[in-house]
Order: sequence, then structure tokens, then C-alpha cells
Amino acid sequence: MMSFIKAAVGGICRAHGHQQGYLKVLAAGLKTYDIPPDYRDVVLPEKPKLKFIEKVPNLKKVRRGMKRLRDIQGPAQAANAFTTGQYAIVAMGGGYLHWGHIEMMRLTINRKMNSRTTFARWRINSPYKPITRKGLGQRMGGGKGAIDHYVTPVRYGRLIVEVGGKVELGEIENILIEVAKKLPFPAKVVSRESLAVLQQKQIDMEQNNQNPWTFKQIAWGNMLGIRKVLSPFDLHNHGRFTGKFHFPGRV
Repeated sequence: MMSFIKAAVGGICRAHGHQQGYLKVLAAGLKTYDIPPDYRDVVLPEKPKLKFIEKVPNLKKVRRGMKRLRDIQGPAQAANAFTTGQYAIVAMGGGYLHWGHIEMMRLTINRKMNSRTTFARWRINSPYKPITRKGLGQRMGGGKGAIDHYVTPVRYGRLIVEVGGKVELGEIENILIEVAKKLPFPAKVVSRESLAVLQQKQIDMEQNNQNPWTFKQIAWGNMLGIRKVLSPFDLHNHGRFTGKFHFPGRV
């Protein structure tokens, strides 16, 4: 850009008969800025803020079920891609979201974001899984305890909150990081581009792996009788998960 300015000024000076050697171009105050993004295609909804989520589901008859730990194990099969937003909080492990966590996210984001240029929407369901508990001092036995509260199961890779609008990541990143640190499982702030890079990195690791002995080949080949200590969950996910925890470097 500087060479273009000098060439233009030199041409003007030569046209007026001045010598180019006596002309000094001051470039100390010149700055180059990035082109701002185009938000003409962004449409803000009528209600941009996060909606209130009920603490207890509206059911006619409540059923107390088993723990079903598989609800938080393995990768997420739903809500693992963007819909209308540009940025989101993604779960990097499994866990349960209580109503207090959901209310904390709603109040923090709604108070600190600019509703004129930003919108947010939920990507999780309201609490529906019952958690039972017995009172203190009770003896063992007597059947299953009463329902204490409800939670929302979350798996690895699921988007929790999606944010978008006429806003850049630097304007909303601090708010999302503050929320992600308070969640009961590891979470990360991502954009559309960074989430695609994260998913492509795992694919490249599998395609460019030079180690011939992968977990999948060892397990399906039953080397050293390893199938005796492996579960169907390990065979299905190729050892990339241990319960609700994820191993990012395993192929």
C-alpha cells in the first residue's frame, strides 16, 4: 500500500514539475484496518434473548427410572452442528445440567449481551431425567427414594448455547468463556470455522495415521485376548471414550 501511495504522489509531483527527491512522504500515522464483515444477510429474531426453561417437566404421571449412564457416554448424535448462529459453547465431555446451571447461563448471557445486535438460542432440552434421593438418617431398604430434582443429560460434542447476529467473536467471547467455566463438565467456545477445524483434525488423524496397530484393529483382531475386558461400548467407539470422558489423541 505504501509503494502505491509513493508512486501516486511521485506522479503528481512530476506532473507539476517538482523533483521527486525533495518530496518526503510521512507514513507514521497511516494504518491499515481489516474489512469489517458483511451482516446484510443476518436476520435477528423477534425475541433475541434466551427463553426461560421450566424446572420441572409437565408430566401427568412421573416415572422413576434407572440411572442410564449411557445418556452421557459417547459422542452426541443430535445438536452437534450449527443452525443459525455463528458461535456456541460445545461440551468436551459428558455430564448432567441442573436447572441452576441453565438459569445461570440464561441470566449471564441475557444481561451482558446486546439484544439489538445479538441473539441467543438454546440447543439443549429442558430438564427431563428424574434424580431420586432419600432423606438423611433413613435406613437401607424401603424401595427407591422420591424424586429430588430433574437434570438434562449432555454428551461430548453437543452444542449448549448458540449465539449469532451482527457481532464478532471478540465481542461475545468473554461472556461465553465465563459461562463455560461454570459448567459441570469441560466446555469450549467455538465458532463455525473452529468447530469444522476440530472435526477435520480428527479425520486427518485417522487418515494419516502411520501406526498400523490401531485400537480398532487390536480389538477386532482380539490380540492377546483383549476382548475379554472390552465392552460393546469400547468396540463401538474404538476406545475414544471412557464413560463420559473423551480421549482427543486416540485414533
